[in-house]
Amino acid sequence: MADRSTLAHEANLLERSRELAALRSGFESVTSEGRGRLVFVSGEAGVGQTVLIRRFAAALPASAEVLLGACDALATPRPLAPFLDVAEVTGGELKTLATEGAKPYEFAAALMRDLRERAPLVVVVEDLHWADAATLDVLRILARRIESVRVLVVGTFRDDELDRKHPLRTMLGDLPAAGAISRIRLAPLSEHSVAHLAEPFGVDAAQLYRQTSGNPFFVTEVLAGGTQAVPATVQDAVLARIARLSSAGRSLVEAASIIPATAEFWLLERLCPGGMGSVEECLAAGVLTAHAEGVAFRHELARLAVDASLPANQKVTLHATAMSALAAAPEHDPARLAHHAEAAGDARAVLVYSAEAAARASSLGAHREAAAHLLRAIRKGKHMPDEMLASMQQRRAHACYLCGQFDEALEAQHAALDLYRKLDDRRRMGESMWSLSRLFRYVGRGPEALESAQEAIRILEQLPAGPELALAYCNLSHLYVNSEDADEAKLWAHRALAIAEKLGHVEARVYADINLAVVEYLANQSPALVGEFERIFRLAKEHGLDEHAGRALLHLTWWSPRFKSYDVADRYYDSGLDFSIERGLDLWRHYMLAYRARCEMDRGRWDEATRLAELVIRDPLSPVPRIVALVVLGLVRARRGDPECWPPLDEAAALAEPMIELQRREPVAMARAEALWLEGREAAIEAATSATYEIAVRRNSSWVIGEMACWRARSGAQKLLTGQVPQPYALELQGKARQAAEQWLRLGCTYEAAMSLASSVDEDDLRESLRQFQLLGARPAAAIISRRLRRQGVRSLPRGPRATTLRNRSNLTERESQILAMVAEGLTNGEIAERLFLSTKTVDHHVSAILAKLGVKTRGQAAAQVR
Repeated sequence: MADRSTLAHEANLLERSRELAALRSGFESVTSEGRGRLVFVSGEAGVGQTVLIRRFAAALPASAEVLLGACDALATPRPLAPFLDVAEVTGGELKTLATEGAKPYEFAAALMRDLRERAPLVVVVEDLHWADAATLDVLRILARRIESVRVLVVGTFRDDELDRKHPLRTMLGDLPAAGAISRIRLAPLSEHSVAHLAEPFGVDAAQLYRQTSGNPFFVTEVLAGGTQAVPATVQDAVLARIARLSSAGRSLVEAASIIPATAEFWLLERLCPGGMGSVEECLAAGVLTAHAEGVAFRHELARLAVDASLPANQKVTLHATAMSALAAAPEHDPARLAHHAEAAGDARAVLVYSAEAAARASSLGAHREAAAHLLRAIRKGKHMPDEMLASMQQRRAHACYLCGQFDEALEAQHAALDLYRKLDDRRRMGESMWSLSRLFRYVGRGPEALESAQEAIRILEQLPAGPELALAYCNLSHLYVNSEDADEAKLWAHRALAIAEKLGHVEARVYADINLAVVEYLANQSPALVGEFERIFRLAKEHGLDEHAGRALLHLTWWSPRFKSYDVADRYYDSGLDFSIERGLDLWRHYMLAYRARCEMDRGRWDEATRLAELVIRDPLSPVPRIVALVVLGLVRARRGDPECWPPLDEAAALAEPMIELQRREPVAMARAEALWLEGREAAIEAATSATYEIAVRRNSSWVIGEMACWRARSGAQKLLTGQVPQPYALELQGKARQAAEQWLRLGCTYEAAMSLASSVDEDDLRESLRQFQLLGARPAAAIISRRLRRQGVRSLPRGPRATTLRNRSNLTERESQILAMVAEGLTNGEIAERLFLSTKTVDHHVSAILAKLGVKTRGQAAAQVR
């Protein structure tokens, strides 16, 4: 009979040579090149990620240090759980920060410093499907800087537990799928390997494969159970193995089953007095595995199987004992205590520990987890005083707002407001009312947002002026900022400043200053305002006002697509995105990604624009970034001639319609006008743009006026202009297509340049328009220009280089494809730089990258591939 103790090891390593080789290759590149790598290992539950990692680690040279950390299987996980495990090993600054509850960005910075000192190093973070928001924030930061440290980071997760909205899936989508970041997916065992394992046990191999689908853990449990019949479920297989233990061994395993992750020896002794003598038996049977401070199940599936088999009264007793023991320990974790308190049915303990866990999670930027802890406390604390319950609902609403859970935030905010009304607490009523207004604003319920904002002010103005009134004024000012009513926005911001200055209230001062800076920026885009936003950012950051600091950085990028002022935005995008990630500001991260998607579309980088737009759409938070992302997705499809451009554009229109805000309306009107033009439906363009045009005229928004006026002119409608419009639009409306195109090229907007040239009747202008559209892969627009030229009697039109096909095969970026086509035309780098308004040095770098991707040494060889 085969040795059952080695069965799991053998099963999990069958058909894994390629995956082990990939991990070894990653480590070798770290040591040889001195640059870090991040590898994600995924697969279904029980497929063998942990055994694979252990085998890889065991084969590393003695000089390589391996640090292990794992996420919690708690209903609401502890913030930074796997990195707390790492900190226990490293000690020093990292452990101090972990103990003191440092912010994720502070912890990440210390981790990076520690990793640099310890290289070469392997860091393993297991079970990321259970990761909390703070852990994912640290991992995001680490991923963005991974090449600066000499370390291999390996993250494992179960991909069968990730739904479309899972935070890990969102984080993975944020990361590039190439370069220093790679992914390995483990497949179940083949029928041949299952037969190989089953042969010594006399089990029907075909039935075993059918029943287990080749899952290594399930196969192992069946064969280790000692029966020839194949159990129907994993639980049956696990319980069959445990049934072979002694009575004392089974009691120890049952006690360990209520402890997610590692069960400490001292805690097991409390749960199962006298049971420690059975530890060796359980280890030898392969039911439990040994760790430095305790034991754990070989797989979470096994723990859950045993836990589910326990009688309810036994589970309650075990959880109550665990809670008492952990509470008496010198250091206790409130998230862990809340987990056991809930399972023990102790409502009072749930209330205490969940509230404590929520406060700790919020301090670490784990706002989703904070909201979950507060909800658990609220559900268990029905008999708590109304004042305490109202406070918890208010805190939950804010936590949900920060992580973009707007439906939940509205529910909690309404509950808090009802309780404050019941208590007749006028000050808290006013505060709750303006907070409700803020939520209405984000979800696009404009009239309710305005009504709630004004009602909050009416309530608070009846009381001595305090911070609540100043913030209510700021909120109303913010509403007018978004609707671009400059006079009202400034009026209420200055009222807020008067109170803020009198009280020395920094948050109200920062909030009002941001509103005033945005009003000025929308009016004149003065470079001096960049310094003002920087000043506000520093002040907010200094006082721990992360939400407002993030907003200050956001405004340096968000409005750039309207003014095509990408030079400023490019300087702040990375720092703004990093800040949003580091502080757990998911909402601002979405705005940043949506801005970048629009920016990349405007610059002709349509693959990257689509990728970023899909990241925003995949994780629905605020409607505003979603509108922009939907517009980008739909318009790129329209420009390429791909199907299904209208569903995202229609959804964007529906989201934008309830609010009279140009930031919502302008992208939609622009995209729908262009999509109609590309389909030859010019007669519908006037109706698609008229409402946005009228709003822009009322708000004196010259760039939007010019954009809408140009689309109306392209449709053949009467040219309508009010006041001055920016030069690119004005030149096109004056019939100076070539000069307009030159202006667009200076702004880096190749597609808009081609559109301006398309308004000309000059053959040379139309030929250049056609050439640009062909380089971009804009098939519908190129077809329109080709038809116009043919109607003018022009023949022998170029078909255009097949840059798109080459890009798909060689992974060239949009810009690289554009430059490659010009190389094929025989242009020098200097000529290419002049045509694209780039520096020659930048073109030099692009050409070098193109040659490397194509695997050729000369420009001539690259041109030959195009031909």
